[in-house]
Amino acid sequence: MERFVILALVGLAAQLVDGSLGMGYGLTSTTLLLSAGIAPAIASASVHMAEVVTTAASGVSHMRFGNVDKQMAKRLIIPGSIGAFSGATFLSHLTGDYVRLYVSIFLFALGLYILARFLFLKDARKQEHKKLTNRFYLPLGFVAGFFDASGGGGWGPIATPALLSQKGVEARKVIGTVSVSEFAVASSATIGFMISLGVGNINWLWAGAIMLGGVIAAPIAAWIVKSLPTRILAVIVSGMLIFTNVRSILSYTTIDHTIHNVIYTAIVIIWIYIVFHVAQKERKLKVETLELSIEKSRETS
Repeated sequence: MERFVILALVGLAAQLVDGSLGMGYGLTSTTLLLSAGIAPAIASASVHMAEVVTTAASGVSHMRFGNVDKQMAKRLIIPGSIGAFSGATFLSHLTGDYVRLYVSIFLFALGLYILARFLFLKDARKQEHKKLTNRFYLPLGFVAGFFDASGGGGWGPIATPALLSQKGVEARKVIGTVSVSEFAVASSATIGFMISLGVGNINWLWAGAIMLGGVIAAPIAAWIVKSLPTRILAVIVSGMLIFTNVRSILSYTTIDHTIHNVIYTAIVIIWIYIVFHVAQKERKLKVETLELSIEKSRETS
């Protein structure tokens, strides 16, 4: 019972991160199961089983708050589902540990790009929306779905920053859309694992605990996305990408753990400073906009 409660709390925390940032549920939950000695394929299968329900709850919540671009979701679902099924089949026969290193390097670089873009391009939110075609969606969906299933998490970390890096996109729409389409991805991965591993190899108790926590957190996370400004969300997403993937990259090195901790601490301090700095600028901008609106209403009256 104690383990069930702990896993439920982990599922709640993971869904708060995933639902509000568009990434993190699979990575957080899978890491916990791997630390308990569960085989990568079994851990990923159990998490994806839980995600079938949590992503459904998250998707409904995001749709109710208007955080979803339906056309974007439709274009991501099919390639994402095919990639997830392929990734589940791949992981069932081969662990993808070293594949994560290359993905982590890519995501780290993408996190730096998103951070720089939203910090230094003052007119980022005013840029004309760039119409994306299937040449962009098909490989993105397949690759994100494949690594999500084979790496125990990756749909959000790959799809969210890739979409955020495009001109004129709205952060809350990207996060909501990625969360909605993840239901199809999790379902396809689960089917792939069931066929390759067998239903009996999925830890139903652990999946149920993580699932319960995720369902409770889903509407809270969707409200967070609705309420936070675009630039703050983007900074938080990029910071999480940088921190998470630095840890992954360093785990493949022989650098002393003391230096690891110094690097982690420095990243967290800088990240917190940037978030507060951006929050203050957003608050100032909101006040200026309100004052300008009041002044215009007085002039017209």
